[in-house]
Amino acid sequence: DKNYFKNTTADIFADLKTAWLNNLQDLNVCSQRGLVECFDSTIGAGTVLMPFGGHYQATPGIGMAAKLPVESGDTSTCTLMTYGYNAQIGKWSPFHGALYAVVEAVSKIVAMGGDYRSIRLSLQEYFEKLGNDSSKWGKPFAALLGAYHAQMQLGIPAIGGKDSMSGTFLDLHVPPTLVAFAVDTADVRNLISPEFKRTDSQVVYIPVVRDDCELPDFDLMRASYQRITQLIHAGKIIAAHPVRGGGIAEALSKMAFGNRIGFLMEEKAFTPEELKTLLFAPAYGSLVAEIPADVDVNETLDKIPYQLLGRTQEEEMIAIASMTISLQEAQVAWEAPLENVFPTQTDKLVRPAPPTVFYNQRGKAKSSITAAQPRVLIPTFPGTNCEYDTKKRFELAGAQAEIFIIKNLTPAAIEDSIRAMAAKIRESQIIAIPGGFSAGDEPEGSGKFIAAFFRSPRVRDEVMDLLKNRDGLMLGICNGFQALIKLGLVPYGEIRDIDATQPTLT
Repeated sequence: DKNYFKNTTADIFADLKTAWLNNLQDLNVCSQRGLVECFDSTIGAGTVLMPFGGHYQATPGIGMAAKLPVESGDTSTCTLMTYGYNAQIGKWSPFHGALYAVVEAVSKIVAMGGDYRSIRLSLQEYFEKLGNDSSKWGKPFAALLGAYHAQMQLGIPAIGGKDSMSGTFLDLHVPPTLVAFAVDTADVRNLISPEFKRTDSQVVYIPVVRDDCELPDFDLMRASYQRITQLIHAGKIIAAHPVRGGGIAEALSKMAFGNRIGFLMEEKAFTPEELKTLLFAPAYGSLVAEIPADVDVNETLDKIPYQLLGRTQEEEMIAIASMTISLQEAQVAWEAPLENVFPTQTDKLVRPAPPTVFYNQRGKAKSSITAAQPRVLIPTFPGTNCEYDTKKRFELAGAQAEIFIIKNLTPAAIEDSIRAMAAKIRESQIIAIPGGFSAGDEPEGSGKFIAAFFRSPRVRDEVMDLLKNRDGLMLGICNGFQALIKLGLVPYGEIRDIDATQPTLT
């Protein structure tokens, strides 16, 4: 097959603008917002970087960052996680596909501010049924060799993984697949997000060159990554984006979307002949970085090779040579390809205007039963994962919070939990059901187990006594809110039997 890295299609287009917009619409480059927003990125309070960054939340994140959960106090230590894989490279060469999967995952960690030397990997492999075909057996072996070569060159181990050789259905076969997941720890104060932050910043390209065998210069990569990490921690690189299959053009566009900060290319950054190839050529391992205007680039990057691409600008457009593209036009093109598959917009509904309501004074309602320090009961069910966050917030507000673990391994354990729960409700002023993935978010709606537990006569009676007679409060978050609906507490204020005509939340 034709060499993936030589197979750029940008030069078939009539002009640079068409090439740029078509590049943004490639399925490996285009927006996946509709898919990303199917998942809750803020299920825990430890989220550090949102899936889409910038004032306009339009620059896609390049990895996950979340603080470590701690039972008390606070921490600045976080975990980072990224992934890498390009099916087109894997199809061309399983060896290169796996190698560059590792490189891509590592480059994303570095662009976020992590140190590549402390990365650990998990390799997820998926191949067609091998049967008795020796050429098929060579594909997973070649992929493992590619990943191993990258690990040895970077000095980072894989500590986990999973493989499958069942990727065949009739005459359909998955491409040779080795997805690299990189995990690392970092200090949240040293992290950056990929969107442009300021106007008039210097935008530089830090390349990792390849040899005749299309293998990266790992010596250069190691030196560059160490220096980039130092500069991010020192505040001299304020945004960075790895270069992937869509080339420099992909990185520049995505960095510009989040804050709608434009880009103006230096006149001599590329010759006209280089524009269509270098701008769109895949360059895994390379990075585009934003450096503040007052930083001396030559002195800062020292012996690391780089190329000054241009500067950020207030005008919301990308300007290269005689070509200009408004950021709005570029973003519309980027978001269009998957809109019909994972929609981000719903059909507009014609509804009557809601009534205008004015509130002229604050509500003065207060509990009829006073407590110097309200007691909050936080029941924790199988799948709950936000109990620490909930407890911490109540304690910061001055309450005395207790996490109570619901045990369900045996009928006797459930009965003991019901008995203990009823007693604890009697001693509390607030019940707070935290969020999570109750029972794995089982089919037909989450929160069913929670609701069933609260319907047990002892617990139900204590809940209603708390709400009706002791002026208590009850809060449900995520799965907890789903349970409140399934119990009838929302919207009726009491635990009642519900039928198919009642509201629910799945």
